[in-house]
Parts: sequence; C-alpha cells; structure tokens
Amino acid sequence: MAEKESLPLNELNSGPPPPEGAPVTVEQLDAVYAVPVEVAAVLGKATMPVSSLLKLGRGAVVELDRKVGEAIDIYVNNRLVARGEVVVVEDRLGITMTEIIKAERQPSQQQ
Repeated sequence: MAEKESLPLNELNSGPPPPEGAPVTVEQLDAVYAVPVEVAAVLGKATMPVSSLLKLGRGAVVELDRKVGEAIDIYVNNRLVARGEVVVVEDRLGITMTEIIKAERQPSQQQ
C-alpha cells in the first residue's frame, strides 16, 4: 500500500494568517468553493412499524406529516438550512428557497 504524503498545516497556507477580526477575502475562500456537500429536500416524514413498511407495494400511499402547500425542509449535510417550495424546471423538480434558517452556534465541546 502506497504511503500518502502529508504536509504540515503551515505549508498548506499560501501566506501569513490574516489579523484577528479581518474580513475574509474571496481568494481565501477559493479552496472552500470546491468542497462537495449533500443537499436534501424533505417533503415530509412518516413513522411506521417495520411490519407496515414490509406490506407496502407498488401504488401504496404513505401519508406524510406535511399539508399541501406547506414549505419543505432543505438540509445541507444533514443540517436544516432553509425552507422552500417545490417548482418544476423544464422536466425536472427544483426548489425555490423561501426562508433561510439561521442556526445558533453550538459552543465547542472542551476536552
């Protein structure tokens, strides 16, 4: 098995760190823009016992916890970030964001 080359963190930076409180520049964010994230749009949820799940077949209807026209939840990497509405874009489904969810910062866990 080939050994991976690793660089110390200080060699990954292109220059000295910005002063504390300095605004972040677009150039500093370039590496972040290429990071893939998983986006999921949840129409609704349902809870059922496994026995009911196993009885489902083609054409079965599962009642979700949302009403028609109610906003759907939009998750990025399993974190709720927005709510929106389903739209049709050509022959595909899409989402229009109608509300951005501001998450309160969780205090970092000290070890």
